[in-house]
Formats: sequence, C-alpha cells, structure tokens
Amino acid sequence: MKKGRILSSASLLILCLFFIQCKEAGIIENEEGYGELNLIPTDKPNESVNEKLFEAINLDYPGLEKVKSYYENRQLYYAAYELLKYYRSRADVVNPNVNLITLGITDFDLNVANQALEYRFYVRNFKEDVIDDKEVYYLFKKDNEIDWELMPSDITDQEFGNQKHRHQWMLPQAKAYRVTKNENYVKSWIEVYTDWLNTYPVPEGSVNKSNLAWYALQPAERVISQVDLFYYFMFSAQFTPEWLTLFLTAFHDTVETIRNNYYTDGSNIYVTQAQAVVTAGMLFPEFKKSAEWLSEGANKITDQVVAQFLEDGVQNELDPSYHIGVIADFYNIYKIAGSNHKLNLFPAEYIESLRKAVGFVADIIYPDYSIDNFNDTRSSSYTKSVLLRNLRQYSEMFPEDEKLKWISSEGKMGKKPTELTQAYTYSGYYMLRDGWGKNSTVMILKNNYNPDNKWHCQPDNGTFGLYKNGRNFTPDAGVYSYGGTSQSNADRRAFRATKMHNTMTKNSLDIADGYMNGKFLKLESTNDYDLLVTENQSYADLTHRRAVFFVEKRFFVIVDEGHGEGAAPLVNVNFNLSPMRDDVIIDDNAADFIYGAHTNYGDNNNMLFKTFVGTTDGYSALNNTNYISHTLGEKSAQRRFYQVSIKKPRDGAARFITVIHPFTNEADFAGMDITAKFTDNSQGLFNGRGTSAEVTINGINYQLSYTLN
Repeated sequence: MKKGRILSSASLLILCLFFIQCKEAGIIENEEGYGELNLIPTDKPNESVNEKLFEAINLDYPGLEKVKSYYENRQLYYAAYELLKYYRSRADVVNPNVNLITLGITDFDLNVANQALEYRFYVRNFKEDVIDDKEVYYLFKKDNEIDWELMPSDITDQEFGNQKHRHQWMLPQAKAYRVTKNENYVKSWIEVYTDWLNTYPVPEGSVNKSNLAWYALQPAERVISQVDLFYYFMFSAQFTPEWLTLFLTAFHDTVETIRNNYYTDGSNIYVTQAQAVVTAGMLFPEFKKSAEWLSEGANKITDQVVAQFLEDGVQNELDPSYHIGVIADFYNIYKIAGSNHKLNLFPAEYIESLRKAVGFVADIIYPDYSIDNFNDTRSSSYTKSVLLRNLRQYSEMFPEDEKLKWISSEGKMGKKPTELTQAYTYSGYYMLRDGWGKNSTVMILKNNYNPDNKWHCQPDNGTFGLYKNGRNFTPDAGVYSYGGTSQSNADRRAFRATKMHNTMTKNSLDIADGYMNGKFLKLESTNDYDLLVTENQSYADLTHRRAVFFVEKRFFVIVDEGHGEGAAPLVNVNFNLSPMRDDVIIDDNAADFIYGAHTNYGDNNNMLFKTFVGTTDGYSALNNTNYISHTLGEKSAQRRFYQVSIKKPRDGAARFITVIHPFTNEADFAGMDITAKFTDNSQGLFNGRGTSAEVTINGINYQLSYTLN
C-alpha cells in the first residue's frame, strides 16, 4: 500500500488560504462557468519579466522544479508564474510578524494607507497638519509627478530627507489591503515603488551620504518592512508574475547594497543593517546568497548582542529610545529564527545577554508607563501601549522574572518589585523611588559616561527627571531637530543646551565634547534617607558634584558644588519646571538670597523648589520660559525655568542647596517654612571627602551629610 503524505494543520491552513486568496484575486478561474480549473495563464514575452531574478534564485531549491524547467526552456513568464505560485503556497517558511488569519488595522495605519492613495506619504515624526484628530501628511505630487526631492519649506531637519526613503506608508497600505481587499492599495504601492526605483536605481559598490536613498538605515528599514508587506500583498491580482520578478530583484539588490555598506561605528544602525540581512536570509532561503546572508548576518548579530551594551546593560549610545529599538531588533531576529528552526545560528546565551538591557527599560520608565526625553528620546513615540508591548516581549523572553511579569501586566501578574534604588553606574543612570505604583515618587538622575561623544547623548550631565503621582514635574527639553541646515543645527543646539536641563553650568555655557565623563561616587540607604552622589568635570576649570538626599522618601534635598582651582566666572544652577509655564509660580526672595518656584495644579499634586546658596558674591537669580519638544519639529509646550548664580570663590566651590518638597494646595504651600544652610563651612571651601548641610522644614531639623571612602 502506497502511503500518502500527511499534511500538518499549518500546511493545510496555508493551502486553504492559498485557494481562497487565489479565487478572490481571480487567479483560479472556472473556464466558461464549468469544467476544469484553468491554472495556466496565456504566455507572455520573456521581456515582460526581469530575467535577472533567475540568476539570483537557486533554481535547485526544493519546490522550484517547475520554475527551473520553464526557465531552462526559456519560458520566462511561466517560470515567474510558477515562482509566484510557489510563494503563495509556501508553508515551510514562517514570518511570525504577519498574521493573515486574525485581520485588523489600527486607525492610525488606516489613515496612513488612505492618505498614501492621494500621494500624501507618511514620514515618521513629520506631518503637515492635524484635522479632526487625524494627522495630515505632506503632498508628494507635483505637476502630475511624484516629487521625491520634496522638502517642505517649514522643515529644515535633515531627518525628513532620511525618513522619506524608508517608505513607512507602504506596510500600512499592505495591512489595509489585507483587511479591505481594496486593490487600490496594491496599485498605489506598485506605482509608487516603481517610480521610486526608477528615480533611485540600485547603486553599485560603496554609497556615500549624498545618496540618501541608499545610505545608512534607509535600505535596511525598507528590507525589514518588505519581508512583511510581501505576505500581505502577494495574493492580490495586481501582484503579477512580472511584478514579482521586479520586486524580488530589487529586494535582492537592496540586501547586497546593505552588505557593501555596513556601518562600522557599532551604533544602532549597524544592528539594523545586520538584522535586515539575516532576516532576508531566513525568510527568503530561495536566493543563492541566502546562506551567505544568514551566516554573515547571524555572526554580526551574535557579536552585537554583546557589543551594543555597556557593562551595566545600557546601549552604548546612552539614549533610552535607541536602547529600546536595539532590543526590539534582537528580539525580532530571535523570534523569526525560532519560527524557522534557525536558533542554532545563535549562541545559547543570546537571550540571557539581554537580561540587563530589558531591566534598564523597566527601571527608566515612570510608573504611569511614560518615559522622559533623555538625550534624543522622543517621548511621544513611546506611548503606554508601545512601552507595554515591549515589556510583554521582555516578559516572554524571561518568563521567570516576577518584576517584568508585574510591570508588563500592569500589576495583574507577578510580584511588585521591592527594590527602591537602581544604579547603572557605567552608563550613568540612577533611580530613587518610594514605590512602583502610579502614585509613587521617582527621581531619575542622568550623569552619562560618554568619553566617545556619542551623537545622541546630550551635554547635560547631572540633570534629572522628577515624577510623582502621574505627573512629570521636570520634563526634559527633548530633541527638536537632528540638524542638517544652519537653522536646524541651531535648533538642535538650542534644545540640547546644558542650561535647558536641571544641572550646573558655567556662565550658562554648554558642557563641551570631552567633558561628559560622569562618575559614580556613592549610593546608600539609611533609615532617614537614600543618598546618591555623582560628579562630572563639566569644564576645564569646574567640576560639578551633586548629592541627592531622598529624605524619609518624601522630599529631596540636592546639594550642588562646583569646584576647581583658581577663580572661575559665574556658576549657575538651572531648574526647568512643569510642562506648562502657567502652572508654575516664581518665588522671588532674591533679596534674602533665596529663590525658587512652585506649581499650582488644582489636583493636590504639587511641588516646590527652593534654592539656597553657600556664598553670596556675585549672586543673581532670574526666570524665563523655554520650550520642550516631545516630537521632532514640534515645540510641544512652553515651560518656566529659573537660574541661580554665584561666583566661585578662588580655589573653592560655588555651593547650592535646593529643597524639592511636595504639597497639596496653596494653603498647604503658604504654611511651609523651609530654610537650609551648609554646616561644614560658610566660606565656599570644598572638601573632596564630603559635605554637611542642615535643612529645617516647619520646625523639624534634618542633618544631612556624607563621607566618601
């Protein structure tokens, strides 16, 4: 008895989908309404297909027997037709990022897809307008042609030029097609991508920055999205054998272009390039070079899963957003490898290598699942849903981790963490908190060790973010621009300026390259307070030491000392408060050498800042407003800041004490009596081993001091 081949349930599902989709697309036709199914289309000239594809495809790959036969008989259209049939019925290669069964699309993606039909292409972080709560994107149609060189007059940021070549509207169009079966999405994609390929042909050899379309992240991001949209689009009647040969040829050549132009700086770009190459190798094993792609990409990823992170687990560019992105790249590679029996390409400790990295994400986000704009992070891109999606992936990676389970489930599973201080001492991130619930208080201090002057790391060592009960009282300025022109370069400098952050400056000048080498000095917890001490030589003649006391886990006392040899010009401490200027009231007692501010929210969740000085020579205080940016090109809010300045005594230190205390309402604020002074000396002397201060709040005296070993 001849045994038949038993198909798995997954294979049967694929075959059913293949039949249904082909029927819907008109590929399987019932000739004249009855009789045999017509599976062979009318032949077309060889010139109708891109013959170059058959030079790149391994025609001896299992399942391509008919493709090879037609090719050898010079029936190229039929060879392409059989290749398309093969891909539509292929069941042994799995893309876990694509779900063809459970259909769905977000309102955001549908809006992107629909606007692309009108040549308004979504370019991440850029929009022309918002109408009825929907983003409106820039029109790329000009004189009845697609204007790929479009640079809107209101945009000066170089990032627009980069992002538009990543084709971020095409995958939403693919999802929209899958949900609606509207062939216009496919027609639009084919028309636009064909036009783009004609405008920007594949380059040979090395690519320099002047060729933005093929430089850096652009081709890598296109490959990563194309491996997904291929699955959504390929059942369309518009996805013809001719188009298949053009698309796959361009795909192959794009992967090869990436291989010829790897970044060598070890940045997130290098990881994404390697991700694109190894993903192409796993999901398109039919290419002759797929084994090379797999081996080369896997080797680079194996190296980078360690090299990308510093000793404490923070990504080497020191930016939380790129940190999250790199983890996502590594996770997606591993997920695809697992679905295609390729885990042997990676070391057994691959996932374990990411444990510290995912722990950092759990610690750097606030309890309401928001994130600050530290360095070049754009917080608007990291909504609660985005962060939770990433956290759930982390919990999937480390199912035994009760902390990740608790955070990723919003407290529904796992165990609430008990540790209340975290120190990432190599990268320079520190957390002090009184709990993990939404109403908790959290301070995150940033004092990065950045000897290589990483581009995404801003010169703001010593700055901090302060969260309490769902409110960020000191939101970071953010990144308004990536530069590229004289105006956008100036915008970038303005938002990343040191004085735009909650730290010390000299004459309001920026910390220069070479002076961001943050040091960790001490972290301890006592019955009375948690203490964190850090230091950074911010200028050639001025080192900033900052000690933060979290007293009784209720309020903060920050002791700042700017010390150095010789006489220094004016030393400033800067505090930038609240998302909106009208929510902050300045408390001007400069006549008594006391200055500060407090918020005036009506929900009994407020904070006061009050700054005292150790010496008064050259004393001045001022306040004004500046902007914060949660999204490139947007001034998201206008906040209020204050600055207190004194002259540093010769060979001594400019010393400041700032008390940060919560209160409920104006009556509560009016009843608060706060004083502070140094108790070790009043002459502005600096003791490298420690300091002592006294803070009195409503008659209660707090003696605060530390000694370094």
